[in-house]
Amino acid sequence: MNNQPKFFDAIIIGSGQGGNPLALALANKGWQVALVERAYVGGSCINYGCTPTKTMIASARIAHLMHRARDYGIDCATGAVNLSKVLKRKNDIVKSFRSGNRKKLTSTSGITLIEGNARFVGEKLLEINLLKGGKEKIKSEYIIIDTGASSSKPPIPGIETVDALDSTSIMEINQIPEHLLIIGGGYVGLEFGQMFHRFGSKVTIIQKNEQLLPLEDRDVAEEIAEILQQEGLQIMLKANTTKIDAPAKDRIVLSVKVDEEKQTIEGSHLLVATGRVPNTSFLHPEATGITPDKKGFIPVNDHLETTVPGIFAIGDVKGGPAFTHISYDDHKILLKNILKDGNSTISGRLLPYVVYIDPQLGRIGLNEKQAKDQGYDYRVAKIPMSWVARAIETDETKGLMKAIIDYQSKQILGAAILGIEGGELMTAIQIAIIGKLPYTALRDGMFAHPTIAESFNTLFGAVDE
Repeated sequence: MNNQPKFFDAIIIGSGQGGNPLALALANKGWQVALVERAYVGGSCINYGCTPTKTMIASARIAHLMHRARDYGIDCATGAVNLSKVLKRKNDIVKSFRSGNRKKLTSTSGITLIEGNARFVGEKLLEINLLKGGKEKIKSEYIIIDTGASSSKPPIPGIETVDALDSTSIMEINQIPEHLLIIGGGYVGLEFGQMFHRFGSKVTIIQKNEQLLPLEDRDVAEEIAEILQQEGLQIMLKANTTKIDAPAKDRIVLSVKVDEEKQTIEGSHLLVATGRVPNTSFLHPEATGITPDKKGFIPVNDHLETTVPGIFAIGDVKGGPAFTHISYDDHKILLKNILKDGNSTISGRLLPYVVYIDPQLGRIGLNEKQAKDQGYDYRVAKIPMSWVARAIETDETKGLMKAIIDYQSKQILGAAILGIEGGELMTAIQIAIIGKLPYTALRDGMFAHPTIAESFNTLFGAVDE
C-alpha cells in the first residue's frame, strides 16, 4: 500500500441512487471524483430493493389475475408459478440496470470507481480495503457518505439458530415456501407477504403493534388488513414474538404472546422484516470527528452536512424515512449548495411514497393524525373505491381515497389513495399541492371519463358535506 494518499476534489462513499448522479454531475463540471463501492454499483434500489421487488410483485399480480380470470368471464389454465423463471426475469432486469449504471460511471471522465471497503483513518482521510486485494488511501475536502442501510435482526431468543430470511435473501430462495412466517407488519412485510401468498404460500404476518403500518392512519391500516385477510393472509396484531425454534428441517416454530396469551405458530420459512440499520459499523467515522447517534446513523443538519464541515451524508445512512427518492433528492440539494453556493435545505420538503401492495397505497403530505397534532383546522374527505365507476368496471373496488384539507386556506394537506394505481393518483394530488391549488380546483375540474381520476370530483366534494 502506498502510504501517501491520493487527493480528489470529492469522495463519495457508496454508489446508490444519490451517490451515482452526484458523481456524474460533479465530474461533468470538471471535478475529479472518487466513487467507492464495496458491493454492487447502483446501491440497494437497483440490486436489493425497488427493482427486484417490484419485478417480482408484477409476476405475483399476473398469477393473481389468472386465478381471478373467471370473474371476468375468461377460462384460463391453472396459473402455476415457475419460481425459477420469476427469479430469472428479476435477475436479468437487475443485471441490466446494474451494468448500465456501471458503464455510465466508468465511461465518464473524471470518475474513478474504487471497489472496496472504506473506513476513516484520519481527518478527511480514508483507507480502502480493495476487493482485488491490497489497500489504498484517499483524501478530499469534500466527502459524501452514501452507504445506505441493511436489514436489521431483532434480539429474539433463538433467531441465530434458524435460517431467517431478510428482504434480500428471500428473493433468492429456490422454492415457494409452504408456510411463510413474517415478523413485522410494515411496508416490507406486507409487500413480500402478499407476493408469496399469490405465488402459493400460506402466509402469517406477526405484528407487535396494534395495527399494520404504524405510521399510517388507523382507518387506512384497517382497510389494508381487511383486504389482505380477504385474500387469505393471516394477520396477528399486538403479537410479540418471544422465541424462535427450529425443531426440524423446514420447520420453524415461533412462540408468540398476544394480549398476554401465549401461542405457537409453525411454518416452513421465516422472513424478518423489522426495520433497517445504517451501514456504518465498518466506516469508523469517529476517526474524522463524526459521532454517529445511538443507532449508528450519521447526524446531519438541514443542509445535509455533518458536524465536520465539508463532510455530508445522504440517503438512508442519515436516518429518517428510507426511500430511494429521498436519496436522489438529497443529491440535488447538495449539488445546488456545492456548485452554486446555494442555500437549499431538506426542511419541509414534500414526501411522496407508495406501498406496492395490491391495491397500491399512495401517500403524500400529512395524514389525519399529523394534521391534528399540528393544530390544523382540518376536514377529512373520504370515499370507498367501490364508488368509482372505473374501479367497478375493472372489478378493482378494494380500498379507499382519503384527503386532508386545511379548511381555512382550502389547501390540500395530504392524501392516502389505497386503490388501483394508487401511486399514480397520489402523484396527481401531489402536483396540485405543489401548485398550491385549492381543493376546489379538483372538486370542480373536468376529468376524462371513464378514469379513476374523475373520482376527485366526488372525493373533494365530500369536504363540504
